[in-house]
Amino acid sequence: MLLLLQQFPSLPSSGAASFPPPFQNVQSAFLCLRDCKRPPLPVLSAFSSGPKNWCDWNEDNANSSPFDLPAYKWRLVIAYDGTRFSGWQYQRSTPTIQCYLEEALTKITKLERENLHLVGAGRTDAGVHAWGQVAHFITPFNLANLDDVHKALNGLLPSDIRIREIGAAIPEFHARFSVTSKIYHYKIYCDAIMDPFQRHYAFPSVYKLNPDTMRDAAKHFVGRHDFTAFANGSRNDRVPDPVKIIFRFDVIEMGHLLQLEVEGTGFLYRQVRNMVALLLQVGMEAVPSDIVPMILASRDRKELAKFALSVPPQGLCLVAIKYKPEHLHPPADAPTSSFGRHRSIGRCKLPCF
Repeated sequence: MLLLLQQFPSLPSSGAASFPPPFQNVQSAFLCLRDCKRPPLPVLSAFSSGPKNWCDWNEDNANSSPFDLPAYKWRLVIAYDGTRFSGWQYQRSTPTIQCYLEEALTKITKLERENLHLVGAGRTDAGVHAWGQVAHFITPFNLANLDDVHKALNGLLPSDIRIREIGAAIPEFHARFSVTSKIYHYKIYCDAIMDPFQRHYAFPSVYKLNPDTMRDAAKHFVGRHDFTAFANGSRNDRVPDPVKIIFRFDVIEMGHLLQLEVEGTGFLYRQVRNMVALLLQVGMEAVPSDIVPMILASRDRKELAKFALSVPPQGLCLVAIKYKPEHLHPPADAPTSSFGRHRSIGRCKLPCF
């Protein structure tokens, strides 16, 4: 209320609990302040006292804030089968994960998608899956019962998208900028006949692969390197930093499946799939394992193209995202996080004869 009177001094000060006309509720006041051209006031974190300039309304600038009301930030952990989707990023013409998620959130919160400011940790490509995608969104009001919101979200979303967790986040948390590392898995099915139940989740290789030589080659990726040679052209106007740190790159045998697990501070566009493509050539013994440092040193995408083409998306899965521990602490007085709840059958209260 105080914020409204500061922005609009002509409003009457009487009436303690409700917004005066035309502000019938928090949402209408929120929309009015969005269009206000006056200099912004500090944004107040509704979970803590004192002013904080924290609302990242623009995902490229975590400090920008076009309107000023106490706001609540919420963190989502999302799993999805990416087979029929055109990736994570919102698009008008094709179905994406962000499209469906924003549609469900707008129905529950009654906010426009632009006011939710949903931000994902990673922009997975078409056909890529996720078990641990993370996103955050913002509301100008509290979501008191997160179990009910969780149930409603999964009820509105298609069955190949599930919200695994929803919880309150502190102002400093950001789905992209608070990340310390991401873990991707890529599955390769190594057999003469492809398992039809794996066709959407693994890349079929009719060639026998040598896991030992693949492990030797994968070791060359570990550490701090310039991965320009393993990146396709960027999909946006940003100039990404090509220097990334790979913490581990494991090759694990699981029967007919070969699972490649890579963890790093971040990845360039198609970097993981391009690294896997080269390891496939090494596993087929078409190229030696020491070719990796040579291509890294070239910093030229054309150099990689001489030896390997990118692998398809269906074998790739974003498994987990790690964050700064201090950014995962729940805010004071926040509602309990929801991890889903089981149904139970109540006992019959009728007397038995």
